Amino acid sequence: MPDVLFAAWRYEYLVSDKSDNRCFFCEAATSEDDDETLVVHRGRKVFVILNRYPYTNGHIMVAPYAHEARLSDSSEETLHDLVSTVARAEGILSSAYRTDGLNVGINFGSAAGAGLADHYHVHVVPRWKGDTNFMTVTGDVRVVPEEPAATLARLRPLFAGTAS
Repeated sequence: MPDVLFAAWRYEYLVSDKSDNRCFFCEAATSEDDDETLVVHRGRKVFVILNRYPYTNGHIMVAPYAHEARLSDSSEETLHDLVSTVARAEGILSSAYRTDGLNVGINFGSAAGAGLADHYHVHVVPRWKGDTNFMTVTGDVRVVPEEPAATLARLRPLFAGTAS
């Protein structure tokens, strides 16, 4: 009989109702509870939020406050804030996690892999040499040793510019 490795944190996502048309980005944008919604930083036109089901430690997303499906829907001011925030996140994550690289990407539409097709967002994912292993390939399981609360505590001061 094979060994079983449980990834209980994924179960909530797997059984969640993905047809309810809720936009968790819009909910986070208007929420006053940044700990509950995992918001790391709020800018003028965009905000930074942790991925609740991360691929790696430090996996964040940058999203506009406005519910927009495509970059071409956004104002130049929003696009400027978006790119500036992604660039800032690149430096913060590289330093905080001592990464060997980063994946930065956007999926437009469900056919392209967007889990939430109507509110675009940029994924910024820290990567390290040798971080891809058999877990994801054979078991659709990710090993993420850092709890979201620890990630928030690590990144919020850096985005606020208050870390030493």
